[in-house]
Amino acid sequence: MLEVKERNTTTTKVGAVVLLITMVMLGVFPIDVLLPSFPSLSQHFSTTTSDIALSVSLFAIGISLSQLLIGPLSDAFGRKNLLLAGMAVSIFGALGCVWASSYGYFLVFRVVQAVGCGCFVLSQALVQDLFVGKERDRLRILMVTASGIFISISPLAGTLLQKLMDWQGSFYVFSVIAALVFLKALRSLDNPPPTPAGRRVNIFKAYRQLCSHFRFMAYWLISAIVFACHFSFIVVSPLVFMEQLHMSSYEFSLTLLLYGAAYVIGGVIAGVLNKRMASGTQIITGLCLIFFAGIVMALLANEYGLTPVTVLVPMIICTAGTTITRPAATSRAMELFPENAGASASVGNTLIFTCGGLISALVNLSPFDLQMTLAMSFIVLSAIGLLIIQRVNRDARLPGNVH
Repeated sequence: MLEVKERNTTTTKVGAVVLLITMVMLGVFPIDVLLPSFPSLSQHFSTTTSDIALSVSLFAIGISLSQLLIGPLSDAFGRKNLLLAGMAVSIFGALGCVWASSYGYFLVFRVVQAVGCGCFVLSQALVQDLFVGKERDRLRILMVTASGIFISISPLAGTLLQKLMDWQGSFYVFSVIAALVFLKALRSLDNPPPTPAGRRVNIFKAYRQLCSHFRFMAYWLISAIVFACHFSFIVVSPLVFMEQLHMSSYEFSLTLLLYGAAYVIGGVIAGVLNKRMASGTQIITGLCLIFFAGIVMALLANEYGLTPVTVLVPMIICTAGTTITRPAATSRAMELFPENAGASASVGNTLIFTCGGLISALVNLSPFDLQMTLAMSFIVLSAIGLLIIQRVNRDARLPGNVH
């Protein structure tokens, strides 16, 4: 009987991991896969590629706003209910984009899809609900690794879908995968009754409590900083590889596949360190690697100029730092308010999106050499992260200090 129970528990956990990884994939799919279809979309709707790019910005805004509500509401009404509702809305929005008769309607349905995709913020809350201890940390490392891999292979997948099914292909594929996630969540997730704190949910009160807690915000800010390093590279990579190094879109896609392989290596390293180091030490180690990556990129750029090697070698080091730091910092933050896991995840993901967007925009708009700007951003951001964790550790040693 005990053996059967353990086998059922293992099967349940495997199913939960598959569900969470699929949610991670759907979180990056609607943006990155669509990039190769910009020319086709602009031709279909008789508008400019700049207008099509606006839909990406609106999509990001829609996700950010919706997850601010979805997180705390899930604490009151259950993760399953909010996840199912979000998936249904995202599928409706994706199919609406396909059937839109004008660019205006396309934008409306794109925002609807984004509002539904805000439910993916619940992946962090579900990790907090379903797993404990080192198992939870290992899963977060896996999710960060998977996210980097999915982002890396998305342009190539988008190119293939564009050739096979035109621009509508990415929306159809998203809808099919989202429908499978809906069915999986419907069958496998429980919707336990809300905690007393959840029943009395007050969104503004919950956010005020979270945002006034120094250590909570510090850990999420560190997670946002290391994400911004990764995201800045993704944003400027088309300019670096396609415009400055004159790669074709196919060569560019293959280059990002190599970057995805770096995420796998970083995930393996993070998994080993997770067994041997405390989370605070992991955070410092990862930030030091990002700092070192910035130094290496600056030195290589100064000595050899812009080449694929002088960009990718330091990015592999940076990626290792990202996959070590981000899961550890996220776990530290989420453990502080387990009764408000949904709201906690919403605060963190909003901070991550905001920092990633603003910092990548500053790097992209810099009047200086892109490679050197990227290198300096790694150095500055990692140094800020190290100062923050030093302050956190110092405050933790003070008697009676809970913030």
